Amino acid sequence: MTAPNLCALRPWTWLIAACAVLCAPALVAADQKQVLVLYSTRRDAQIAVVGDRELPNILEAGLQQGLDYYSEYLDRGRFPSDGYYATFRDFIRLKYGTTRFDIVIAIQTTAIELVERMRQELFANTPLIFVTSDPATGRARNSTGVVVQQDLSGTIVLAAELQPDLRHVFFVSGASSADRAYEARARSEFRRFEPKLTATYLSGLTTSELEARVARLPVHSFVYYLLAYQDGAGENVHPLEYIDRIIAAANRPTYSWVDSAMARGIVGGYLLDQKAQMEAVGTLALRVLNGEPADDIPIATPELHARQVDWRQLQRWGIAEARVPPGTLVRFREPGIWQRYKTYIVGALAILLTQTALIGALLVQAVKRRQAEALARGSQAELRTSDDRIRDLGGRLLRAQEAERSRIARELHDDISQQIALMAIDIESARGQGDPRSSEAARLACEALNRLEGISRSVYDLSQRLHPTKLELVGLVPSLGGLRRDLSRPDLTIEFSHDNVPPALPQELTLCLYRIGQEALGNAVKHSGAREVVMHLRGDRDRLTLTIADDGTGFDVNTAWGRGLGLISMRERLDALGGTFDLHAGKGKGTRLKVSVPILHSLRPSQSVSSSGIGTA
Repeated sequence: MTAPNLCALRPWTWLIAACAVLCAPALVAADQKQVLVLYSTRRDAQIAVVGDRELPNILEAGLQQGLDYYSEYLDRGRFPSDGYYATFRDFIRLKYGTTRFDIVIAIQTTAIELVERMRQELFANTPLIFVTSDPATGRARNSTGVVVQQDLSGTIVLAAELQPDLRHVFFVSGASSADRAYEARARSEFRRFEPKLTATYLSGLTTSELEARVARLPVHSFVYYLLAYQDGAGENVHPLEYIDRIIAAANRPTYSWVDSAMARGIVGGYLLDQKAQMEAVGTLALRVLNGEPADDIPIATPELHARQVDWRQLQRWGIAEARVPPGTLVRFREPGIWQRYKTYIVGALAILLTQTALIGALLVQAVKRRQAEALARGSQAELRTSDDRIRDLGGRLLRAQEAERSRIARELHDDISQQIALMAIDIESARGQGDPRSSEAARLACEALNRLEGISRSVYDLSQRLHPTKLELVGLVPSLGGLRRDLSRPDLTIEFSHDNVPPALPQELTLCLYRIGQEALGNAVKHSGAREVVMHLRGDRDRLTLTIADDGTGFDVNTAWGRGLGLISMRERLDALGGTFDLHAGKGKGTRLKVSVPILHSLRPSQSVSSSGIGTA
């Protein structure tokens, strides 16, 4: 690509351009700082790209007045003729003839020379900030600048440390005047490495010739890319794009001297930091813009080089990372599995350890649970055996009790009652044989007979309570009806009803329900203060249910369990037959007892006790 020849522009084109240029500065606010930056390179050169990106930001951050920033590019690499140089000066004169800049920044020698030639005409009182890599550059009046100590040999030193077996260096540069200048500097700095290393200068070759040469380099060698604006065929090239072609063709590692070549395939080098260079220029420019005289500011000579290597190229060329000198910046390091997935690995390990701990805890818990279950089963078996023994013992005690009651009842009926009857007969006989005129004897005999009759009734009642013979003779329903009649009083009404009661019932079942009814009615008569007691016996398909409720004062069920034997006796009788027991009582709320016994009962007990006060069973 070629640039247009400014000298060939028609006069009317110059007039239009001049009007546009002359009118533009009038729009600028008066309080803004006017800054012009002149580059000695083409617009897309890396130093211009970095400068136009960094300088406006640096200046705007340090100024309160605002910034009006201009930049121009003197492309001497592609247009080396004096005519281009003269036309460019005319362009600058025409474009900025009426603009008064606060500072002018000149980047490298060509831009510095241009400012010096136009100093009296355009920039007479404008401070100059310059950047140069030539220490011999003179310092003009009202100026300060940055001198970059260019070092090409540092890259050779780094390459020799990374590749100790090096024997050859192949320098690559173009055919332009700027390219030849870098070649000359490289020749000068390389002398100190001879004869340990030999140098070959691949300068001014056509692109195809250069690609063919670097593709057949000997072992123990490397490529040193200097600069190329133009190849040997006169074709203009972009320096950074040209290095891409060199690296793609070369069979040996490539190094360079400027950081813009990084990330394009070079191994590394002692690289000039162009961003740091622009920061140094911006610092000086701000000092001048903020009122400090340029001549009072010393020339800055900062160290702007740093050793850098591309980790990816080390891997490509098999260069051990252990050879990288201390203090070298290793860029583009690809993270390993640990660095890349550290969070996931740590998380997965944490989850795995947690799961392992949980599984271990579950296994331990399972073992303990099995042990506890085995112990519980053993305890349950022991409890069941003990409970069976207790129930068996309770049943035996109840049967023994009933047997003893039956024996005592028979003794009372067959012996005591007969003796009382005989005694009554004897007294009756004695009264008949006595003196009929003795009224006192007759009276005493009559009283004795009355007492014997009362004793006989008491003995009979006691005998019936101990063992109701009518229970065996007439059954459960008439016996409970007899209880109702026997215990009823003028101030206490006892009601009894029954439904669906089978005519034939097991003796143990009838005796159990009779005793429970006897105990419950007795407690109601003696302790409840009730005025009404309702007793109901209901037969279902396979069980009998007896319900007894009163309207008395009630009692504390929990306390009664610990003091009385009546409730315990009821429960033991039901346990022996597999019945259920449900009791509701409360202070001032009466008492309701409900028991249920299976007609075809088993020996396994089932018990249900409630103490929540009066309620439905």
